[in-house]
Amino acid sequence: MKLLSKHIYKIFLPTIVVFVLLFFLSAVSNLDNGKSDEDKKQLEELLNRAVVSCYSIEGAYPQSIEHIIENYGIQYNEEEYVIKYEFYASNLKPDITVLER
Repeated sequence: MKLLSKHIYKIFLPTIVVFVLLFFLSAVSNLDNGKSDEDKKQLEELLNRAVVSCYSIEGAYPQSIEHIIENYGIQYNEEEYVIKYEFYASNLKPDITVLER
């Protein structure tokens, strides 16, 4: 009986350790994805606030995202994100979408 329990112990302990490590790595990966999504959402909200500020200060929505970045102090990681900016007219709020590269 003792011999059988030693074999079971030798088999199940490494298996349990592997499952715990896989669970831990999966949890860390999910945290990274959540942070990335939150960063993208914050950048999009910041850009939308800057566009509205531009409209209230200058009386028109900016024709390009470059105007906002240059004049309203927006900084972001250009290697990580792409900004899709759709301008319609000076009195219509543009659509802003932040995408990951």
